[in-house]
Amino acid sequence: MKRSAHFALPVVLVLAGAGFIDSQEPQRPLLSVNVDMVEVTFTVIDGKGKYVHGLRPSDLCIREDGAIQKIVTFAEGRNSAIQLGNVPAESAGNNVFILFDTSSWMYDGFPYALDALAEFVRHLDPADSVAVYKFSRNLFRSVALTTDHGQVIGGIRNTVLGDDTAIYNALLLTLRDAAKVSGRKAIVVFSNGPDNASIVAPDDVRAIAEDEGIPLYVISTREAQRDVISANVFQRLTVGTGGALFWTRTWKDWAEAFTVIREDLASSYTAAYYPAPNANEGFRRINLEIAGDKGKQYRIRTRVGYRPHPHS
Repeated sequence: MKRSAHFALPVVLVLAGAGFIDSQEPQRPLLSVNVDMVEVTFTVIDGKGKYVHGLRPSDLCIREDGAIQKIVTFAEGRNSAIQLGNVPAESAGNNVFILFDTSSWMYDGFPYALDALAEFVRHLDPADSVAVYKFSRNLFRSVALTTDHGQVIGGIRNTVLGDDTAIYNALLLTLRDAAKVSGRKAIVVFSNGPDNASIVAPDDVRAIAEDEGIPLYVISTREAQRDVISANVFQRLTVGTGGALFWTRTWKDWAEAFTVIREDLASSYTAAYYPAPNANEGFRRINLEIAGDKGKQYRIRTRVGYRPHPHS
């Protein structure tokens, strides 16, 4: 398995003709996110490649366009957020959106793909909420966010293959749904590609992904050199959101990639701030540093920045 990881969304688009099928009503209300508050999810790795645990808000320095920001909420792993300002603390657990490619490109090894996804969910923390989205030409919301992992696995198992692949359409709609949910979030894409049916441009999806700042993990079962366009798009998507990209060829590679993602979810931090006055209406760059000499040896993977909403 070749892993491409760099240590370093709301614009409204109208998708005419992009299919979206909802199999059931959401099992819990989707909470609106305060659009003025910026959330930064990040992982910290030491010089030996191990996750760094036990950091506190006082260890961090977050800058937006060079200006230091005041952290108002902070959380490590799946722990409940610490409230540092007049902001409601989030509950424990992650909200994991699985986006599963069920197009004809996934035909080879499809039963093994189902097994890999089921094992990924089975070993998530019980506090994690999971949603399953499937796509080929259309997007199908198979299981709404729930902590009932047995139901999620059942939804994964109950899958049939489709035809063409519209991954960028599907990713846009998943990002839009995930942005409505409060708390820590991640999107996990399991796909073969390449896209041959989307009406949305990859760079438009990339811009929304950066703006929402939801970590995006992509597991591709296709060799990078066979689809250079998708490889470049996936690279930009994952780097811009603080996620990771995995090129995999066998079911063992899939299992290893899912294990890394689970460890990331358990070891990541989330900090939030209300931006200090900033006249920049374009792309605002986010920089995060760890204080002290040890911080210089750490590698940080996080979002690169965002574009403010017109009304912010």
